[in-house]
Amino acid sequence: MPDSLSEQLQQDIQCEGLLECFHGLKQLDKECFRVLVNAEEPLTVDEIADTVDRERSTAYRAVQRLLQTGFIKKDQVNYEQGGYYHVYSPTDPSKIANDMQRMLNDWYAKMGQLIQEFETKYEQAEATAPAEG
Repeated sequence: MPDSLSEQLQQDIQCEGLLECFHGLKQLDKECFRVLVNAEEPLTVDEIADTVDRERSTAYRAVQRLLQTGFIKKDQVNYEQGGYYHVYSPTDPSKIANDMQRMLNDWYAKMGQLIQEFETKYEQAEATAPAEG
């Protein structure tokens, strides 16, 4: 991943690259998300782990990161005789897109504020600098 913003803007960002840019998701997180998007019904962590060929605990951590970012949702399924288990499915893509747009707008506003502070600081420094003679 490029370090500077100018390097990032020069690279060709793909759709899934947004997941990494906005949320710092790892390769496994993206694989788990892809599995859930392609699944016909919600999946358990065990089913996700089997599909991505990882240990359950490793897949569980990826699922937790996806939950924290809002990319997936968790539902509880109850057994008739008592007890329950959780299944996971992708969040509505328009909600994810709206969240990323809101985050981008917040970032843009913050960068604008920092640029203004930079300009103000250096204008003041220029105004108070001793004249060269």
